[in-house]
Amino acid sequence: MSELSSSKHRLAHRQGNRQGQGNRQGHRQAARPLVWLGALLAAYLCAPFIAVVQQFSGAGWHGVDSAALLGALAVSVGSASTAVVLIALGGIPLGYLLARSSSRAMRALGFVVQLPLALPPLASGVLLLFLLGPYSPLGRLTNGALTDSFVGVVLAEMFVAAPFLIVAARSAFGAVDPVLEDVAATLGHGARTRFMRVCLPLAWPAIRAGLVLAWLRAFGEFGATVMVAYHPYSLPVYTYVAFGSQGLPAMIPLLVPTAAIAVTLSLVAGIRWRAPSAAPASDDEDGLQPVAQDAVHGNGMSGPPRPPRESLSFEFKKSLGTFTLDAAWRPAARRLAIVGQSGSGKSLILRLIAGLEEAALQCVALGGETLTTVPPEHRRIAYVPQDYGLFPHMTLAQQLHFAVGSDLRAARYWTAHLGLSELVARKPREMSLGQRQRVALARALVRDAHVILLDEPFSALDTPRRRRLRDTLRQLQREIDAITVLVTHDPDEAALLADEILVLDAGRVLQTGPTRDVFMRPASRKVAELLGLDNVGDAIVVAPDRLDIGGVSIDASTGDLRVGQRAMWRIDGGAHLNTDGRYPGVIESVRQPLHEPLDGQCGQVIVAVRFGGATLHLRAPVDSEHFEGDACRIDLDAAATRVWAAR
Repeated sequence: MSELSSSKHRLAHRQGNRQGQGNRQGHRQAARPLVWLGALLAAYLCAPFIAVVQQFSGAGWHGVDSAALLGALAVSVGSASTAVVLIALGGIPLGYLLARSSSRAMRALGFVVQLPLALPPLASGVLLLFLLGPYSPLGRLTNGALTDSFVGVVLAEMFVAAPFLIVAARSAFGAVDPVLEDVAATLGHGARTRFMRVCLPLAWPAIRAGLVLAWLRAFGEFGATVMVAYHPYSLPVYTYVAFGSQGLPAMIPLLVPTAAIAVTLSLVAGIRWRAPSAAPASDDEDGLQPVAQDAVHGNGMSGPPRPPRESLSFEFKKSLGTFTLDAAWRPAARRLAIVGQSGSGKSLILRLIAGLEEAALQCVALGGETLTTVPPEHRRIAYVPQDYGLFPHMTLAQQLHFAVGSDLRAARYWTAHLGLSELVARKPREMSLGQRQRVALARALVRDAHVILLDEPFSALDTPRRRRLRDTLRQLQREIDAITVLVTHDPDEAALLADEILVLDAGRVLQTGPTRDVFMRPASRKVAELLGLDNVGDAIVVAPDRLDIGGVSIDASTGDLRVGQRAMWRIDGGAHLNTDGRYPGVIESVRQPLHEPLDGQCGQVIVAVRFGGATLHLRAPVDSEHFEGDACRIDLDAAATRVWAAR
């Protein structure tokens, strides 16, 4: 038997290898046309450089005017460098604005600034003459100083080269997640600092390439330059003049400096600047030495414990297309949760609380202080987005020190307390999802925030890790005095981590209140559905201690509810399948209980029964014969049926 098993294993292994080899061969065959097309274009681009080599022997080296050549080279290098510096000063901010704005005016501007790419260079020169020429208003004002001068060369090169940088900058900034700027704002940084320390470093590799392209374009510009500023000679204009007077052999000496500069800058642009691998550093190297827990209080800040802060309240009305958010909440607790389906407006509420969005009606108050007009960098509200918002270019230590007013002792404490001491020199790409989540929490805690906003912090984690980090967060909530607002679609998370919850659906508040009360008495079937509650439904009181639930009349204690009043009911363990039961039903499905063995040894199955206007989930023996679509009978215990007024 073992030999047979081994032979089967070897056969399967050989078949797998053959299949893998066949797949690789198929990929190679599919890629062959692409390789040939790429090789054909590469050959064409390389051919002129190869063709010129054999002409070196017949080059007119002795007829070169070295002084004129060096002068033209200096003009081209100087004008291109000046033009690129001026382009960078305006082009980088303009690229950022084009990337971040979606207004019609900015879209139109983005189209216009790219037009020089489509215009023939001579046409660009003609356009510039209408603006800068000696007979234009600017030309008369400057006595013709804007043409036939070094300034004219620079202006011509700026016009044709600027789009290369603007397009590169817009694409680079567009690839930077705007959430990173939002997080930086909640860490206390203003717009200029966010741009300089977050956006620009992340966009810089592409912007650097755009600067090189713009310089090369300016350095090699001929058409616009010859129209606007024939003198002083730039290298392209001098090359044209030399060709007209001396012919083709005189061109080879002029190509040498041009080719050398082009090759050098192309190599610089092609270099991939890689940061060295981040090895775990000692705590001393990053200033994050461990600190004793009794030396830290509250949110990790040193000093005596602070009294608890007051509660958070808000009211918002905001429309986004066909979606309208209308939400108000004044909870008394400090551990809060907002529960709802995706697209219900949960994350939008967090962003409005943080000041990252504006609404037609907005009011945010923390205790007696109104924060509505306070910018996000001054609200002392920490924001942890769904993907944690870690800055890709910063190590863990740099992330923790980035917040304005971050406390070094707090950074040391939370680094050790959250098990991050071995990661202080690592960047986010070198961390697992769970580690990133803990880093984001630590970064929020070191600033001593009054409120911590958590947007689905566990959504990207597997179940075991999610459970561990829930416990970690629950422990943190006991240690800190900040208000925590958790956004989640998981009712279990809300029940574990919040004392009060808000249930949201399609931008409308369905119910608010203490967590236990909301779970025990959901205001509607929709609330019960969002909270994942079984055996809940709505009804009408048809008589004292009598309910109608979609055509089925049952006995239940109705208390003070009036006849005809809408009510909600829930059956807690008082419903049973019974062949002689009093009430009729129809079986909708039969399934194994979650988290129990699938081999039948658990002894029970869950039977979903359509009962009047509701569905009951009942347990039955695993060997009982219940099938989808079968009629059944149910017994209900009136004492186990809770009834309350619907809202």
